Parts: sequence; structure tokens; C-alpha cells
Amino acid sequence: MTDSQIAGINADRLRKFAAKEAKRYSESRPLAAKALAKGAGAFLNGVPMHWMRDWPMPYLPLVARAKGSKIKDIDGNELDDFCLGDTGSMFGHSPAPVAQAIRKQARRGLTYMLPTEAALQAGALLCERFGNFKWQIATTATDANRFALRVARAVTGKPKVLVFNGCYHGTLDDTMVELVQGKPANRPGLIGQVQDLTRAATVAEFNDLAGVEALLKKGDVAAILTEPVMTNSCMVLPQAGFHDGLRQLTRKYGALLIIDETHTISSGLGGYTRVHSLSPDMFVVGKCVAGGMPTAVWGMTDEVAARFNAYDAKRPSGHSGMGTTLSANPMQFACLTATLAEVMTPENYAHMEKGAERLSAGLAKAIEKHGAPWHVVRVGARVEFICAPGPLKSGTEAADAHQPEVEAALHTALLNRGSLIAPFHNMMLISPVTKSRQIDRLIASFDEILGDLFAPANKN
Repeated sequence: MTDSQIAGINADRLRKFAAKEAKRYSESRPLAAKALAKGAGAFLNGVPMHWMRDWPMPYLPLVARAKGSKIKDIDGNELDDFCLGDTGSMFGHSPAPVAQAIRKQARRGLTYMLPTEAALQAGALLCERFGNFKWQIATTATDANRFALRVARAVTGKPKVLVFNGCYHGTLDDTMVELVQGKPANRPGLIGQVQDLTRAATVAEFNDLAGVEALLKKGDVAAILTEPVMTNSCMVLPQAGFHDGLRQLTRKYGALLIIDETHTISSGLGGYTRVHSLSPDMFVVGKCVAGGMPTAVWGMTDEVAARFNAYDAKRPSGHSGMGTTLSANPMQFACLTATLAEVMTPENYAHMEKGAERLSAGLAKAIEKHGAPWHVVRVGARVEFICAPGPLKSGTEAADAHQPEVEAALHTALLNRGSLIAPFHNMMLISPVTKSRQIDRLIASFDEILGDLFAPANKN
């Protein structure tokens, strides 16, 4: 009888390994356990944001401070941070120019619903970094995507957005759909969902241009909203010609193309769009664009802006359904200007690319050494090991490749060895201040862990 396996690992060995690592974690964080037991009860289920329960360790650490590419918790454990706030701190924690901008602006006021000179500087820098778009400021990429879709529907007069199966665009309702037996359906597990989201959204598989065209032919799609690379699942790269095909099809059928670079800003200076010469009608980026200050930006081409202005001039007066009071506040502009001018630089991206290549090669070497049926994917400064063979071509394949039990054990084991990676999948980022020794330490830990998990049976 063959022993059961998960991602090529003996299931019994995996569970014993996970239990050992969980015990090691708990033994190294007694102060966090005590503090949480005393003070977490004021929060729903003990956490200030519900998804914090999804971290795979036995309980949360409590951060004392974060600086550069390191985090220190209240128990004195110091971690090399490769999660970096799931891209929010991709350029490192508190970059000096951003911290200085915060201190300076704090003396001048935090919000007042009016622009500053820094706002004008930010507009010019946004065009320099990302392209000649007409920009607007939001607080989150979810909001930016929501507003961009309103504009797309307004100028096209069409109701639907086309997204890709397994996509991620924040918590935007319109994108919470998936393919079930080839047909669009609400994603399962949505809290309090009472509407049929497929009335305003449709779904295709990433890399499937024929499927995209079949949906566009129906004539009811206002826009395609897509990441250049699928990133909030097991990472899926675009196949050759896919993005050119999307651009041609949207023009043919009168839909707009919206590129969301909130994660793929890791691709290089100007994001995947600039690096690969894409030409979207609308562009969205958030998370790290202001160095970690809650900020997102979205822009449209001159052509779309003209169409929107013509629509806007004729619409009835009243609420637009767009905008939030705290968006475009002076603190955002101070941080945005500092990040675009002094942090998001060619030199920093060159360092990030070099480090990510070092990490990617080291992880791939360890996988090959231990004969794991896994693979590694990299997009600029973003690296992911996937516990399945690859490359993956679609959201369905990405979902099938996801191995939560293996990933949870690996996450805790790496954390015990001093490296923090993203909690929801095996994503790692290299910042401008990440050191080679930190990368090598992560690779060595990964190699050690795979040695335990894939050791011959007689060494079990």
C-alpha cells in the first residue's frame, strides 16, 4: 500500500513536521501569548482585521518595530521580512524620505480637502513614472478599481466587467466571481452576499483569448479589468501574445482595458505596463506607491478623459458615487511625492531585481536537489515557490496547485528560522534594503526544510 502524499511529501511526515514547528514557534513567543490572552478580547475573534486569522502560525506575534527589511517582535525575535506588508512596504519599512515627509507634513496638518504644491509635484511624477494618464487619488486600490469601473461603464454605456478566474482586485464586489463548470458564478464564502454578481460581471480564464473574445462578442462588456500577471494565487504568467491580444480585442469590440498593477509594481520601474510596453486605457496601482501610507492612484488616457468629461457634462446633478473624504489628503501627497522621486528609482529596482534573481535561483536549486515536484516563478522583485509542477496557465490550474497544509507548515518553519513570507501563498519580495545575507539565510532555511520533508523513508 502506498503512503498518502501531499505535494510529493508523505502526509504523516508533513503533519509531524508541522506539529514540531508549531511547538517551536509557541515556545519562542511567550510574551505575545500572554499579551494576546489579556488584551485581544476587545476585537472580534481576537484580531483587529478578520483576515489576520489566516496567518498559519499558532497565534500572532506582536510587532515591536519594523525598519528597512527587518521586523522585531515583543519577544525579541528578529525576522528578515520578505512579506513586506504583502507589497505595502515593498520598498522597505519607513523609507527615510517618506518618514521625513510624514514628520514635515504632520506639522502642517493631516487633512483639509484642498490640494498642496506637493499634489502638483505628484501629478508630474506619476506621469513620469507610469505614463501620460489623467490621474485621480484614492485611499485603496479597491476604491480605485471601483471608480475606474464607474468611468468605464459611463463612457461605454455597457454594464459588465470581464475579469479572470482566480483574479484579485481587492474587495471589489464586481470581481468576486469565478467559473463553475464553465459558467460565471458568485464566489463561495462571500459574507452577506445577496445579489447575483454575474449580472454585472463575467469571467474568462487567464491566457484564453478565444474565451475572452466569445464574451466580448456579446456586446455588453464595458471593460476588461486584469492584473498583468495573476499574483494573489499561485502565480500565473501571461503567455506570449496574451496582452497584445487583449488590447486588440478590446479595441475591436469597444471595451476599455484596465490594468491593475497593485502587485505587479514589483516588475520594474513603471510596473509591468512600462517594462513590457502595454497600452491600457486605464491604469491602477496602490499599496506601496506612497511608501506604505494608504494610497492608490488611478488614471485614464486623454481619450477616455475626454469621453468621460462629455458624459459628465450631460449627467444629472447629484451624487457621483465616487470619492471618499480622506482621499487626496496632504499626507498622501507628501508620501507619494517622496516615494516617486526618491524611493521608486532605477537604482533601487536594479538592486531588487538582482536580489530576486538570487533568491529565485537558490530556491529552484533546492527544489531540484531534493526532487520536489515544485517550481519557482519570478516577476521582477516578486518571487514565489509553488508546491506543484509548472508553469501554470490559468486560475483553475493555480487553484489546483494551492497546497494549504504544506504552505502553512513551510511558513511557520521559515518563520522559526528567521524569515517571514506572505501568509496566503508562498510570495516573497526583495526590497531596496534587503541584504544578500538575508536572501542566503532564507535559501538555506528552505533547503533545510525540504531536506526534512523529502528525506528518504529510512531517515524518517
